Amino acid sequence: MPSVLKVISFIATVALLGGCGAIVDRRADTREAGAEASFPPTGRLIEVNGRQVHAHVEGRGPDLVLIHGASGNTRDFTFAFVDRLKDDYRVIVFDRPGLGWTDRVSDDFGGPFNTAAESPAQQAAFLQAAADQIGVRRPIVLGHSYGGAVALAWGLNRPEDTAALVVLAGASNPWPGGLGALYGIASSSIGGATVVPLIAAYAPMTRVDAALDGIFAPQSPPPGYADYIGAGLTLRRETLRANARQVNSLRPHVVEMSARYPTLPMPVEIVHGTADDVVPIHIHSEPLARQIPGAVLTRLDGIGHMPHHAAPDAVEDAIHRAAIRARLR
Repeated sequence: MPSVLKVISFIATVALLGGCGAIVDRRADTREAGAEASFPPTGRLIEVNGRQVHAHVEGRGPDLVLIHGASGNTRDFTFAFVDRLKDDYRVIVFDRPGLGWTDRVSDDFGGPFNTAAESPAQQAAFLQAAADQIGVRRPIVLGHSYGGAVALAWGLNRPEDTAALVVLAGASNPWPGGLGALYGIASSSIGGATVVPLIAAYAPMTRVDAALDGIFAPQSPPPGYADYIGAGLTLRRETLRANARQVNSLRPHVVEMSARYPTLPMPVEIVHGTADDVVPIHIHSEPLARQIPGAVLTRLDGIGHMPHHAAPDAVEDAIHRAAIRARLR
């Protein structure tokens, strides 16, 4: 039995021993309340169409927007990376819709049985509306992993008002095969109503540590990262559903977007580790560098999926190059 199914089987067994769905919900409620109390917003909450967007803003200078990947939140960047940039840029870090402290885009999304998910273009437009409210103008937009697709959508949405893009280990092109059983189960209506609450209520935190090890491989998470990132926010029921459904529905969107990449007029810097097994460079960034005229690809030998932690100097250099190419510096 695949490891993910073993985990689900274990969780289901524990839940059955614990009792009925009401007990599962109460346990999930308690865990979610604890996570939200332990990891409150670090920035401001901006209202967009009656919904909130969480933006962490620091520094002065040209605007630099940072967009996190799947299962993440602003804390991935505020752990250490923002400190490297805030003396040179006004850094705006957004929680993507449904993750961290940002709401889903609208009532069309959300709930245990609703399998709809925001496209990268819809996510970008939602964050752009929040950015407008805080006076963001001609930003450099950096997106990591899934956030890379949102950053590309940002540029496609507003080509004349985007100074530059930095795509960091970004999901940008269609990939062969599936994404694994858990994404399929958690994004389904039945799984969203049954398996997701079980995960929220009973998933052991040791699994979070194992997941972080896999995401950072072949490097390791920096000391203190696991305690800082707020994994409990990701294990909330609605966040689990949002994340699974966005990831599970991403492929057709990048198929459509990839046909328009050659129209992007702004400088584009692409940074990707050659040892990335989560978003492989040969499927995503190498084709992307050919699709966008003038794009510059920086290959990081032996680096995995988290270059902004494993090779932050190289990522910072790419941001500075983007700023120079966009005549912001």
